[in-house]
Amino acid sequence: MRPYQRMTIDVSRRPSSRWLTFGGLSFLLFVPIMLWKCLWLNHLLAIPNMATDRYDIMVNLGALLIVSGWTLWLPARLRPSALLIVNVVLTLILYADLVYFRYFQDFITIPVLQQTGQVGELGGSIAALLSIKDLYFFLDWVLLTPLCILQMKSIRKSISQASSAGFHFHKQSWGSRLLKRSAAGIASLIIGTVLLFYPIQHATTTWAKGLFDGNWWSASLYNITGIYGFHGYDIARYAEDHWFDRKKLDEEQQKAIKAWFNEHQDKLSGPQDTFGKYKGSNVIIVQVEALENIVISNKLNGQEITPNLNKLLKDSLYFSRFYHQTGQGRTSDADFSVQTSLHPLPAGSVFTRYPKHEYDVLPALLKEHDYSTGAYHAYEAGFWNRNIVYHEFAYDDFMSKKDYIMDDPLGWSLSDESFFRQSLERMNEAEAQFYSFMITLTSHHPYAMPEKLHKLSVEPYEGTIFGDYLHAVHYVDEAIGSFIKELKEKGLWDKSIFILYGDHDNSIPDKEPVEALLGQSISDLKMRETKQQVPLIIHLPDDGEAGQYDRVGGQMDLAPTILHWLGIDPTKMHYMGTHLQNEHDPLVVLRDGSFTDGQISYLPSPDGIVEHGLCYDARTEAELPVNTCSPLQKRAANELQISDWFITYNYLDQIKIK
Repeated sequence: MRPYQRMTIDVSRRPSSRWLTFGGLSFLLFVPIMLWKCLWLNHLLAIPNMATDRYDIMVNLGALLIVSGWTLWLPARLRPSALLIVNVVLTLILYADLVYFRYFQDFITIPVLQQTGQVGELGGSIAALLSIKDLYFFLDWVLLTPLCILQMKSIRKSISQASSAGFHFHKQSWGSRLLKRSAAGIASLIIGTVLLFYPIQHATTTWAKGLFDGNWWSASLYNITGIYGFHGYDIARYAEDHWFDRKKLDEEQQKAIKAWFNEHQDKLSGPQDTFGKYKGSNVIIVQVEALENIVISNKLNGQEITPNLNKLLKDSLYFSRFYHQTGQGRTSDADFSVQTSLHPLPAGSVFTRYPKHEYDVLPALLKEHDYSTGAYHAYEAGFWNRNIVYHEFAYDDFMSKKDYIMDDPLGWSLSDESFFRQSLERMNEAEAQFYSFMITLTSHHPYAMPEKLHKLSVEPYEGTIFGDYLHAVHYVDEAIGSFIKELKEKGLWDKSIFILYGDHDNSIPDKEPVEALLGQSISDLKMRETKQQVPLIIHLPDDGEAGQYDRVGGQMDLAPTILHWLGIDPTKMHYMGTHLQNEHDPLVVLRDGSFTDGQISYLPSPDGIVEHGLCYDARTEAELPVNTCSPLQKRAANELQISDWFITYNYLDQIKIK
């Protein structure tokens, strides 16, 4: 009988290697599954002019091969678990983008991630943005997770059996297997790079030339990079701006900025007979959350939605074609544009990206003219970085959530009614003329209101988000009515310029209830316009200049208008807006590159090609030749570029040092 000998087997030939089958196939399963998710995202986003084609498949496939290719370097037995982890991470990124896009019509960027505190506070809003169709993104987890668990158990069992049998796996073929895995991983990276960058190179040298230099909207970048390529570019862009030595404006850029503002000066002044007419008046600005123009003067089931605001229109200036100019920063963007008369950034919020840069801000300028200045918002001081920004804006006082008595909690925080009452008590303590900037909160998405505050009949929309929105807006209107009444009782109404506007749209995409409210069918263009327009109501101390104004305007127009009425020369400021009563033809430019001068409007194509955009008559919606809009499109694009340079490179600080 032979003495006992230690057995050696080649690991690649052992009978128990059957469990490796899934490991070998896992990469071939991962790629098509994730590619399908990318294409399903395209479908759910439903961005116009972004039909899936071979280039979409190429860039997404290329990105997937790049981000997962490293798993091919792993032993086959470890690959399924690694790929499942990659699957989970990429799916969550993709799904987060989808939910974010539904609310902001944009994608998550590094600056947005710096605002994760904002996302954490949006719990109720996020829940309202989910859809049952979203489950398709996660169905593969149901199958892949058990398979990975079974595989790991099989690995442990095989190793245990081999150890009990005294098997010794010799490693003679280990080097060749490593070489094969390395070659496969490198091949994946090379093929992925070609698939990703060839379509991008082709696009940016032909129809999308210059897109990366002037990316006014992240969707335009996504159109040629795919979702993961977009995030790769965003990381690279952020690294260049923040982790490496950032470039300063060169001499040509500084000259371009200076020339733009010099040429724009004559548009900042209003009628000569109103310059300084309201000098010494208090200024009270109310920025109302998600207030769209569509609710003003309209009725549902015979009831006025905003009776108090409708009453206010009678002795006020009402701008019925007033546009919000916000980007990803939403409420903070509206705040920024009103205070600085500059555009928000294409990615993230200026408040979180560049809070310490210098701007010609309203509160600081008015403080120089002996105004006491205060900001009022019954929410966390750190939200949108306000505690830092408002200090930089030179507010004397910032009344945040901690400064309010929570005697009537509602929605996100304090009810607007209590917010106005308590804010006015602090405001009334001012011994001199004051500037007060107030931000409401009750009408925030998802607009949930207790039934006791449902004072409208909103059938057939009761229980829907649109019905909830109408209830919320009606409540806010009532709170504003009480606030105005208190201003009059305290003798402040006739001493103050009172300004009220909506900060942004309500993020409700449904067209049918808007048609019901208007009493007519509307086109997609008209629907888009309703989402862009918010009301602007201005009451002057003597009921002056009252009437409805059909002139188009935007949030950036408020700063020069206010300064003109107070007798402070706005032409000395770096403002991009115009006086709302300026005789020059206005041009309202939005963050995505669309614009209107009141006569014609332009809607850019997501692919970034000017010629693919839509030029149309702003009144009749009749389509016009694109070259009709070309001169104004160039002006709009240049304006956005100048604003971005001004903010990003801290222009005022650079010229001050110079």
